[in-house]
Amino acid sequence: MTVTLADVAARARVSPATVSRVLNGNYPVAASTRDRVLRAVDELDYVLNGPASSLAAATSDLVGILVDDIADPFFGIMAGAAQNAIGDCGAGRAGGEKLAVVCNTGGSPERELTYLTLLQRQRAAAVVVTGGALEDPAHIEALTKKLAKLTDAGTRVILCGRPPMPGDAVTATLAFDNRGGGRRLTEHLLSLGHRHIGYVAGPTERTTTRHRLDGHREALTAAGLGTGPDAPDLDRLTVHGSYTRSSGYEATRELLSRDPSLTAVVAANDTVALGACAALREAGLSIPDDISVAGFDDLPFSVDVVPSLTTYRLPLQEAGTRAGRLAMGAEVPPPGGVATIRGELLARASTAAPRS
Repeated sequence: MTVTLADVAARARVSPATVSRVLNGNYPVAASTRDRVLRAVDELDYVLNGPASSLAAATSDLVGILVDDIADPFFGIMAGAAQNAIGDCGAGRAGGEKLAVVCNTGGSPERELTYLTLLQRQRAAAVVVTGGALEDPAHIEALTKKLAKLTDAGTRVILCGRPPMPGDAVTATLAFDNRGGGRRLTEHLLSLGHRHIGYVAGPTERTTTRHRLDGHREALTAAGLGTGPDAPDLDRLTVHGSYTRSSGYEATRELLSRDPSLTAVVAANDTVALGACAALREAGLSIPDDISVAGFDDLPFSVDVVPSLTTYRLPLQEAGTRAGRLAMGAEVPPPGGVATIRGELLARASTAAPRS
């Protein structure tokens, strides 16, 4: 049985005109009302019908790029590269570029699903979802269903910087080797002679956080520092927070209070590392003479800070470009639909051997 606009209106407890306004986006609607309508649309799997939507389904010029925070260089670099690639190889109905729209979720799982619903309603030609995933079973299930609906409708779905999704919900996945990067950074510090290493982690519910921390702890365990009666308390030497400078600052202060004998700090990303450096300097410690600091990602500022930051470079620009090309069908998906993108350790002036 075909779902109608009236069915959606009844489910959302609004008028058909309000549903039309929400779907067309041509009239201001209260946020709570919009969310209720979109939820009803999703639950009923309502699809626009008629000649106009048939044309859109065949020739949509829209591509959505989902990011957690466009102000974060990690996401901004990937989104910009993807948008440029889409423009370079796309041709719309009038022979011009595809319309690539960046959707800023703010890290909200609800907003992520809402944007995907809106893109589904607009028959988007492709969707690029960037960054780590939320490790919540209910959200993973909802997200998998939503991406499968998009794929079934002919939308190319590309994950960039995310682990693979279950089933056949996506066209291609470009997964960063976060675990390998975390391991390589800590191996670097161990090779310099560090044995008292603190870790400033990201949010506990994010895949990026878990994978980078897993790599760090794998390196410690391999060096004999993760197990045994004399092993350091890894949980005590780990503080979680957001991927922000202020979080890095507060977490590093906490680490120093827990163990003043630390000789190195690994940060969840380069922005967090900036906050860590500020906290260390405030405590009267010199980097790297008193304590070494390492980041992750190789964001543009990391080479210009003083001292320049040791980090694990992820090829964000290259990954975003490849995601854009995959979204446009200009590149064949990798074998099995998944490619693991590895990075590179960049040893700079912020790390050195500990004082004897």
